[in-house]
Amino acid sequence: MRCCHCQLDYPPSALFVRYDENGKELHFCCNGCESVYFLLQSQSLGSFYDKLTRPLAPPELQQTDLSRFDSPAFSQKYVRPLIQGEKQYSQVHLIISGIHCAACIWLNEKILLSIDGVQSVSINYTNNKASIIWDTHKVALSEIIARIESIGYGAYAYDSTIQESTDKAMMREYYMRVIVALFCTMNIMWVAIAQYSGYFFGIEEEAKDILNAASFILCTPALFYSGWVFFRSSYYGLKNGFIGMDLLVAVGSSLTYGYSIYAAISRSGETYFESVSMIITFVLIGKFLEVRARKNAGDSLDKLNNLLPTSVEVCNEDGSTREVSPEEVQIGDKILVRAGDKIAIDGELCSKNAIFDTKAISGESLPLECKGGDEVLSGYVNLNHQIFYIAKRAFSESLMSHIISLVSQSLSHRPYIQNLANALSQYFSRTILSIAFLCFVAWLFVGGVGMEKSLMIAISVIIIACPCACALATPIASVVGIGESYRYNVLFREAKFLESLAKAKIVVFDKTGTLTLGEPKVQKCHLQGERGASYDRGLLYAFVSKSAHPVAKGIVQFLESKGDLHKNVFILEDFTQFDAKGISASLRYEDLGEMKLIGGNLAFLQENGFQLPNIALSGGMVFGFGVQKGEECILQEIFELYDEPKPYARQMIESLHKKGIETILLSGDREQSVREIAQKVGIKEAFATLSPLQKAEWIESYKKAHKEHVLVMVGDGINDAPALSKSDIAISMGAGSDIAILSSDVVILDDKLSTLCNAFEIAQRTYRAIKQNIALSIGYNALSVPIAAAGLVIPLFAALSMSVSSLIVVLNSMRLKYFKGAEYKNG
Repeated sequence: MRCCHCQLDYPPSALFVRYDENGKELHFCCNGCESVYFLLQSQSLGSFYDKLTRPLAPPELQQTDLSRFDSPAFSQKYVRPLIQGEKQYSQVHLIISGIHCAACIWLNEKILLSIDGVQSVSINYTNNKASIIWDTHKVALSEIIARIESIGYGAYAYDSTIQESTDKAMMREYYMRVIVALFCTMNIMWVAIAQYSGYFFGIEEEAKDILNAASFILCTPALFYSGWVFFRSSYYGLKNGFIGMDLLVAVGSSLTYGYSIYAAISRSGETYFESVSMIITFVLIGKFLEVRARKNAGDSLDKLNNLLPTSVEVCNEDGSTREVSPEEVQIGDKILVRAGDKIAIDGELCSKNAIFDTKAISGESLPLECKGGDEVLSGYVNLNHQIFYIAKRAFSESLMSHIISLVSQSLSHRPYIQNLANALSQYFSRTILSIAFLCFVAWLFVGGVGMEKSLMIAISVIIIACPCACALATPIASVVGIGESYRYNVLFREAKFLESLAKAKIVVFDKTGTLTLGEPKVQKCHLQGERGASYDRGLLYAFVSKSAHPVAKGIVQFLESKGDLHKNVFILEDFTQFDAKGISASLRYEDLGEMKLIGGNLAFLQENGFQLPNIALSGGMVFGFGVQKGEECILQEIFELYDEPKPYARQMIESLHKKGIETILLSGDREQSVREIAQKVGIKEAFATLSPLQKAEWIESYKKAHKEHVLVMVGDGINDAPALSKSDIAISMGAGSDIAILSSDVVILDDKLSTLCNAFEIAQRTYRAIKQNIALSIGYNALSVPIAAAGLVIPLFAALSMSVSSLIVVLNSMRLKYFKGAEYKNG
């Protein structure tokens, strides 16, 4: 008698009886099965039992404390925020234990999706990894875990170290299977030599039977142990409605194996056990090398996890330290970093000074010297003596954590061309199976060559057309491209942006801080009359010091260099900054009353009532300063500042033009200054005096007029955020700003234009390699399938040529690793 839930057989005395609401008699082996059964019925999930392909283990309903899943430390390490539309959700990756078959996956997904607040659930049927997106305001993660346990399964957090050990186990498994296949094939070939000798010179039937038996014994482990990976993959593929390349290998080798057994027993023809063994060996070696190449290509990405320490020393109030994980550090904690250790969390330096190695972040080989109060970023290496700093961000929000997260996610998003290639490979597999069947029928009934020859032709068609190369065309090149781009200080948020960047038709640049150094320096001063008691440069100094704009910083530096500032302390109120225009503030004197300070471009001064003198201005940026006393507007001084283009700016623009990419400059500065910079760097079309919103509107209107063009925006990631968000590809120069990482698709980590040029080159090379791989695979099949269908290829050579085509694709992709980036002085 069977338990109604787990479907296991028990003696009647081991079961107890319960009745449902209709009075039907039910039998259960334990309370766990009873609880799960009635839970499924209450959720209208009784069809689960129709989907079962084998009995279940009785559920162990766990009564464990699940509060740890809601702890801040767990959330920092495993849970990440996710924004979909205007709503914010959380995402976690779990491993579901106790899954037996596809019915278990179906059940878990149905149960979890029935929870109010769970947005989506996706469970990978090959490794039981579940990706869950939910609203933390509606349901806690512990409640989700409890629901999983309530139906007899377990769940624990997915960790990259687990994946690393899984990859090593997979490599060991492939290695053992390859060794067995090689051993069997090497020995079966000695037998095959004797068989071929007997075929040409004659052999007795008894001796032939012995050789066939030896071939059968050696072929069987090669097929069913070494070739098990193809059968397993085919089985799971068919269960999920997918027909792929492994099914072609499994069908072709199985048909050859089955026919050879028939031929050996009936003595009606030649056996092909050696062909089966060699087919499995060749294809398995190719698959092993593909897995190994993919792992080696991603090594530079895997090493990122080692860039941060697994523990930090937090200072106690009594002066002692305690060792904790980075996830446990709270904002405001004081952290000790010894010489040679790495910074784990972004913070503020407490020690008087420190020297850091910043290559992991900026790629800069020279050490960075910091003083007390300066910002220190995760990924820095302390080079000198032990130091202390205050944590200013959580571990998950620190810079290096963001970078590691983005890189690890980048390959999970497939480029459009990869989705297309995968879809084609599935249709291709079905087509090849149909062609093989038609070839068998045609040769058997029309060609009249007999069962053996017809079957061998069909098998050759299946083996030679295996779309391994087509399936490998995109992922191998994408992995290598992502790894190389990071090696050259380029961070792609997703692999699909490699393809998009390669298709770019127009690149829009911001000026200050992107094409220029962002450090304008005062070159000329224009005074309105003589400076008297009413004009104190100390007042101007106090005014512009409140702004972080590069122009304001340039004036501060100029005033400090003059050394004639008065020591008066000015208390300014209502300081306001107007985007792309200027700044204002209020100042109250006890005797003189209130006055308003105005500074900015000349158009902004005119808006505020100032009369501009007739002054000859050249092509630099202009900053005017004046005061308003009641109705009176007094212009005090006008400064001309010049910001030089970054090194290699002109060469970078020229390289884009050679690639057929159009360039445009958008800036908030005045027209003459923008035109001068555009002329220096070689940009023909430039737009000036644009606010951040106007830049975004310009990009939006351009995209509407040129829908087929891929538009790239390059900015500093702060005031250009609106424009970046409107572009097809957003590139931010430098990684010092959180906004640069969060709002951009690509980040140039070292802020160099030569690196930006490398980004375009790597993207184009990767996309070109993908197209070459697809062309190679299609060309190979277009040539090989007709030859096999014509009966000119035996299964052994079909397997060899198919493996060679896959290896050619892998080697073509690996050529990307030999890319030599632009190396320019200062640049």
